[in-house]
Amino acid sequence: MAQPKYIMNVDKIEQIPKEEREKLKQITDKFVFRVNDYYLSLIDWNDPNDPIRKLVIPNEGELSEYGRWDASDEDTNYVVPGCQHKYETTALLICSEVCGAYCRYCFRKRLFRNDVKEAMSDVDPGLDYIAQTPQINNVLLTGGDPLILATKKLRYIIERLRAIDHVKIIRIGSKLPVFNPMRITEDEQLLELIREYSTPDHRIYIMAHINHPVEITNEARQAFQALHDAGAIVVNQTPVLKGINDDPDVLAELLDKLSWAGVTPYYFFINRPVAGNNDFVLTLEEVYNIVEKAKAKTSGLGKRVRLSMSHTSGKIEVLAIEDGKAYLKYHQSRDGNYGKFMVLDCPKDATWFDDLPGNENYWTKPEKKVKEVVSVNEMPDTPQKKKRAATIR
Repeated sequence: MAQPKYIMNVDKIEQIPKEEREKLKQITDKFVFRVNDYYLSLIDWNDPNDPIRKLVIPNEGELSEYGRWDASDEDTNYVVPGCQHKYETTALLICSEVCGAYCRYCFRKRLFRNDVKEAMSDVDPGLDYIAQTPQINNVLLTGGDPLILATKKLRYIIERLRAIDHVKIIRIGSKLPVFNPMRITEDEQLLELIREYSTPDHRIYIMAHINHPVEITNEARQAFQALHDAGAIVVNQTPVLKGINDDPDVLAELLDKLSWAGVTPYYFFINRPVAGNNDFVLTLEEVYNIVEKAKAKTSGLGKRVRLSMSHTSGKIEVLAIEDGKAYLKYHQSRDGNYGKFMVLDCPKDATWFDDLPGNENYWTKPEKKVKEVVSVNEMPDTPQKKKRAATIR
């Protein structure tokens, strides 16, 4: 199949009425827009509440006062430019600042600002740090979407990682299996790369981002199968988002279709309080109840999914919310508090860990490790356009 065409100007999407496109331009000045014609073909334009439309088409709520650009303070995780090391055994290489499309809820939308440089095309400093840090046994390639990179670039990164004896698992965070499944099925060199380096004792994992069952098309299933045949293990993670998948029937269908396709349900996430995400916000209690109702409708395979918050202090698993109390556990912890059990009051309107009274007793705000990475939270709210260099005459 032919590769899809990419669209970076919302004005070119003629299915959107012209007057609406004019309104959306002020949003795309602040939050960048990108989509492709394959993914647009999944939208039912006659349905104003179509979930795929809400995933990638800007909404006026993005300009509402809400959240921070970097809601999990990722700037404090960098050890060298382009490499984060938050948890002892895991490193992140931020190796791409482009995706197949830009989800409107993205927690890293700051990377797509033209005045931010966190993703690094030169990954060598990060690779060198990983090689010198023996406690790191798994590395996540992320961004942006690493599968947007040329296969030659991916091969360089993966070959370097496979030369490091203590790195056992390589993970690739990607929405390309549903944004552009043909990127996978049509690239034999990519599949050969995975066949070569995803072995019985050193697997490559694809951390897919599938939000809604509509995304699981025949093309997507072919991409899953190609990855499986190449030896990769595919798992899925998605936030629970108001207006997109905040329905037990929808989430149950997603869990079932993933399981049927051999894709492990891995995480349901609480939507991070990121700038522009106002329209996607649900309370903690709402998300917990939706997820539990969905799990009740699926098999034990679907029930493997965990509901978590990716907080500054760590991954906090939501075990239960009942009678005004939140029952939580650190599933991962920056400060070595793995397994720490917490019972906190949960106000009806709480949407994040910071909204729970007493949360401050369990964590402290971390300090940045490197000065080169500027916190986007300290930058102007509206991205600053790059100045053109003066012409010398």
